Amino acid sequence: MQFVITRRIATGMLAALSIALASCAIAPVTTPSQVPGVLFRMVDANGIKLRVAEMGEGPLVVLVHGWPESWYSWRHQIPAIAAAGYKVIAPDMRGYGKSDKPAAITDYDIHHTTADIVGLIDAYGAEKAVVIGHDWGAIVTWNTALLHPDRVSAMIAMSVPNGGRGAVAPTVGMKAANAGGENFYYILYHQEAGVAEAEYDSDPRGLLSRLYASNDTPRDPPTVTDPERSAGGWIPRLGKPRALPGWLKQQDLDYLVGEFTEAGFRGGVNYYRNMDRNWETTPQLDGAKIEVPVAFLAGVDDIVIRGAKEPALRAQMTRVADDLRAVTLVPGAGHWIQQEKPAETNVFVLEFLKGLKQAP
Repeated sequence: MQFVITRRIATGMLAALSIALASCAIAPVTTPSQVPGVLFRMVDANGIKLRVAEMGEGPLVVLVHGWPESWYSWRHQIPAIAAAGYKVIAPDMRGYGKSDKPAAITDYDIHHTTADIVGLIDAYGAEKAVVIGHDWGAIVTWNTALLHPDRVSAMIAMSVPNGGRGAVAPTVGMKAANAGGENFYYILYHQEAGVAEAEYDSDPRGLLSRLYASNDTPRDPPTVTDPERSAGGWIPRLGKPRALPGWLKQQDLDYLVGEFTEAGFRGGVNYYRNMDRNWETTPQLDGAKIEVPVAFLAGVDDIVIRGAKEPALRAQMTRVADDLRAVTLVPGAGHWIQQEKPAETNVFVLEFLKGLKQAP
């Protein structure tokens, strides 16, 4: 009799646990990742499943990667932030890695991607989170703070600043600057549905090894030098590197190549195909301001900031951010700041988080 009662109690406890886990949409099973101490978990968020790398306990910090990246871009930051007393999660964003890859291009617009971040915050049972994003992840981060201001307690953008809503859709200016769109520009190339991903899927290592090279990495000459789009795609326009940059190990590149070989590039490229749609569907962001603490980090040599110095970047971002606490440019770093300069990035992030704790 005692065994029956005990078994019923245990069964009830397991049922309650299952209901609790289902309500927060977090799968109960975790698996080890490539980083010691970091575990993978599949999470239901915003109607899709996202693979999430997680570590630590405490206030929630969400790390949002860009293109062509994955959760692995944050491999140096996750343990450091977790050790400082935070619950850190780094998803494969929709379209990447082991996360779901919706078919429709419009499923990758800014409304879906920011709702994914909110869905993760919900799934982990938090009211708000600090959100940190790099590259396209920075765009998602800026817009999560703008579109869902009650869910973001503070944010850091890396590499991509925000100066407010433009007067015209993004590709309008890009086409004007590139012979009406006749000259090659990778963002315009990404607008050609089915084309860019076909090139990248045919040679993932070729693309990733070229994009992850540093400015000073020795390269072979490009095989396509004609500026017209009709002359070819992107990979032959990027000289083949003769070595890996010092900050990227062969095992790191191999992991990323494996992820994109399996997942394909279409999902990530679809983010670019929504740039105009994002502008068209967010007229309410004209003049909108972010009130929570904001910080910005980039490499001095990051091509995205186009040589801009700290005062100009600060002036640009204060049009959007009321509480811009730091703008830091790291010498000797290019676009992949958190991978190229992990120690400097970790100090920057931890100092920002420390400042949040000390605030009255």
